[in-house]
Amino acid sequence: MNVTEILLIIGIICIIVSFFFKNSRKQADELEDISISLHQETNQLKKRLRAVEEELLIDVNPISPSKQLKTKPIHEIIVNQILSLHAQGYSITDIAKRSSLTNEEVMHVLQTRGVSSR
Repeated sequence: MNVTEILLIIGIICIIVSFFFKNSRKQADELEDISISLHQETNQLKKRLRAVEEELLIDVNPISPSKQLKTKPIHEIIVNQILSLHAQGYSITDIAKRSSLTNEEVMHVLQTRGVSSR
């Protein structure tokens, strides 16, 4: 083998190897592009979420206790428990503690059922 054949073989090997390195670089570039676009989309979603949160905070109105009584339904089982405890002689405070309601809610239930609170 003379020098020209050796150089020709080395050149062919270098060309073949260069194809593999170009593909890996292309994949790295694609991965980087995907990563950048994902980061940008995440930032856009965060901005939208902040805008929605701000809108919700602006529209929030404090609810008065009288509105809570009208809008918050009390389950029939709890109503029956309140009536039973009242019949047994428990105080409004004790009934409220046992039923996890406020004193006003217990009195409202008793009033709507026609029971006089003591």
